[in-house]
Amino acid sequence: MSFTELPHLKARPGDIAEDVIAVGDPGRVDLLSQLLQDPRVVNEHRGLKAVTGWYKGVRATIATHGIGCPSAMIVFEELGKLGARRIVRVGTTGGLRRGMRPGDIVVATGAGYTQGGCGLGQYMPGVCGATSPSPVLTVRIMESLARLGAGFTAGPVFSSDAFYAEDPSFAERMSRLGFVAVEMEAAGLFALGWARGWETAAVLVVSDVLVSEEKVFLTTMELADRFMLVGRAVLDVFAGLRGL
Repeated sequence: MSFTELPHLKARPGDIAEDVIAVGDPGRVDLLSQLLQDPRVVNEHRGLKAVTGWYKGVRATIATHGIGCPSAMIVFEELGKLGARRIVRVGTTGGLRRGMRPGDIVVATGAGYTQGGCGLGQYMPGVCGATSPSPVLTVRIMESLARLGAGFTAGPVFSSDAFYAEDPSFAERMSRLGFVAVEMEAAGLFALGWARGWETAAVLVVSDVLVSEEKVFLTTMELADRFMLVGRAVLDVFAGLRGL
């Protein structure tokens, strides 16, 4: 396959590892790449920065997926075409439970979405996608976080298509329906994972709490320590799986 066949990721075959951490913010690629040995930039086209390197003897890629399911699913599809077999989203999320604080970690056990939303209506008209992560991979990530001493909340998230539609009434309603946090890409990743045969998971850091009266929205760099902790936990899982 010629690398020119893909319109968005101009990486060549072999540039993308089987194990991928996918993030929304290209600045998070720069941050998490510090965990890799011999990191090499393999794509910058369209601002979708991707870096491949080594972690404990295992190749891993950290790639930008952009904002929202339609953008992210383009990247997920092309990562898959370039050899990705395991994709873990490491992103930010808005907390939906009182008592949550910025910096808290959420491991997604499932993802809801608006009927026909997340671009999934075009993939599977009239069908609600299978929007759960790979269970074994998700449990391994929970265990890895626990080994690193990181507390976390495990529960379903809601994948929204409209960031600025998330008002307090939305947050209260989603919380009552059982969702622990809101983000924008997990449902698309999980559904594509089952359809394409990839293993998927999502580990999220709370950047703001929608049900809190205190309005704080933290950036990647303000949450850098938390993201490095999550990145290390996920990379440890990748390394452990290669050792099985």
